[in-house]
Amino acid sequence: MSRHRVKAVAYDEDDFDDGYDSPDPEEQEFLEQCTAEVLSQLLAGSPSVTATRDEVQEALWHYYNDVEKSVNYLRNKKAKETKKKESAPAPAAKAKGPSPDDVVLNAQSSAKGFKSKQPASKPAGDKKNQTDLAGGMNNLSVAEKVTVKSKNLDVLSEYQKSKRKNAMNFAVIGHVDAGKSTLMGRLLADLKAIDQRTLDKYRREAEKIGKGSFALAWVLDQGSEERARGVTIDIATNKFETEKTVFTIVDAPGHRDFVPNMIAGASQADFAVLVIDSGTGNFESGLKGQTKEHALLVRSMGVQRIIVAVNKMDSVQWNKDRYDEIEQQVSAFLTTAGFQAKNIAFVPCSGISGDNVTKRSEDPNVSWYTGRTLIEELEATEPYSHALDKPLRMTIGDVFRGSVQNPLSISGRLDAGSLQVGDQILTMPSGETALVRSLEVDSEPSDWAVAGQNVVLNLANIDPIHLRSGDVICRASAPIANITSFTAKVLAFEHLMPSMVDVHRGRLHVPGRISRLVATLDKGSGASIKKKPKIVAPGSVARIVVEMDHAVPLEAPTRVVLRAGGDTVAAGLLE
Repeated sequence: MSRHRVKAVAYDEDDFDDGYDSPDPEEQEFLEQCTAEVLSQLLAGSPSVTATRDEVQEALWHYYNDVEKSVNYLRNKKAKETKKKESAPAPAAKAKGPSPDDVVLNAQSSAKGFKSKQPASKPAGDKKNQTDLAGGMNNLSVAEKVTVKSKNLDVLSEYQKSKRKNAMNFAVIGHVDAGKSTLMGRLLADLKAIDQRTLDKYRREAEKIGKGSFALAWVLDQGSEERARGVTIDIATNKFETEKTVFTIVDAPGHRDFVPNMIAGASQADFAVLVIDSGTGNFESGLKGQTKEHALLVRSMGVQRIIVAVNKMDSVQWNKDRYDEIEQQVSAFLTTAGFQAKNIAFVPCSGISGDNVTKRSEDPNVSWYTGRTLIEELEATEPYSHALDKPLRMTIGDVFRGSVQNPLSISGRLDAGSLQVGDQILTMPSGETALVRSLEVDSEPSDWAVAGQNVVLNLANIDPIHLRSGDVICRASAPIANITSFTAKVLAFEHLMPSMVDVHRGRLHVPGRISRLVATLDKGSGASIKKKPKIVAPGSVARIVVEMDHAVPLEAPTRVVLRAGGDTVAAGLLE
């Protein structure tokens, strides 16, 4: 017999409690907020309505915490109850039993062998209960459509009449640690786009972890991981205004691991600011690293103007020879990448000290530079003309919960066309329609928006499951097609041959493969040089066919980037 004795343990049900029944404190807190919002809206409306907490929470439960639907349902319910009370007739004295006429008719019928026509008496409450139940079920339909009346504005004429400033987006690109976020933080701080208190708070927090020089970068790097690592990971956007223009900075990550995020940033940009670290050794390693890849990418994404900010010039004592050497090497490279010399500008500056960013440097060592400051170069950029009269196109940058009133919002930049509040829109690739409940342009409420503006659309009548970053918003009258393959004219960055690739277009990226190399092309004329090549060399232009794993919304002349194994292999235009 075994020496090991097993102790009899009495398990009760508490031992099997897996914690699923206990309410989530975050959900409870959110439910309380929604309950308070519903109660206050019911009281504030006309006429004022009172409801119990239980009634409110039951309605919220049915409508998945949608405040607006819950308020509408409770208002209708209370209005019906009031109407019933008012219309109920005073109970008249009713004779019990059938009338004398009925007695005679029933007697005659039964004598002839017919059944009595008098129906069996039913409980009076039954029918009423059934109609109440049916009415209640109708009231609780989850798919209650929201309607918003459109003002039917002529958006283009409204836009021409409006006195809005020009709006421009620019991407900030460059090698990791070139000082992009610090330089932009300095720009925002000097233009008072961020208040002094917030800046002082960042300084204290940065000094606490021994990274005092990072305070300005933290104006743009909001994530805790970005701050701990000292590198930008996702795209950061910030807005500032000058007398003539509203600029949106798209601070793209410089680290090679986050190049897909940089592509998403560059796809929204009108021009680019390339930040270069002028420090000894740093410029050379940067030029071998992400500096070249980023410059090639933004050119491939259609960016034509580039401002080169030669940063950290104070670290080389504003040495003119060093600046000239950098200008010569970068100019030569950018020209070969496809930028025209007239669209390239250079500014020597220092993000930490703020020299030549918004004000001219007073350092005597910089007396040799008489050109524009960085902000003057930004303002000298010609406004980009957008396709206002083309069909509506907008790539979704983000899907989020805007507020209790707007449970579903999307943000992005209008690529083409225009829209207004009350418009029906179509989302692709899902093919679902939605209603524009309200919209914001550059964080300000507006009735309409046009191509080139950064917008937030608050939507109704669509399930969030149908919306993803990278999807395209269009109209049912002029939809964008979902395709599984395309032909593109690309510039090869690496050797190209039929192989697996990732297709990137803004926030959209989908796996696919280069299925066919059609021909190599002449860079100038675009004429075919060699048909069906076995391989395409780096720097060549080629026509290729790409097939994708699933259908995505793409159309000519969209710009795409092809990547494989963490490197960009080609970029170009759909044909």
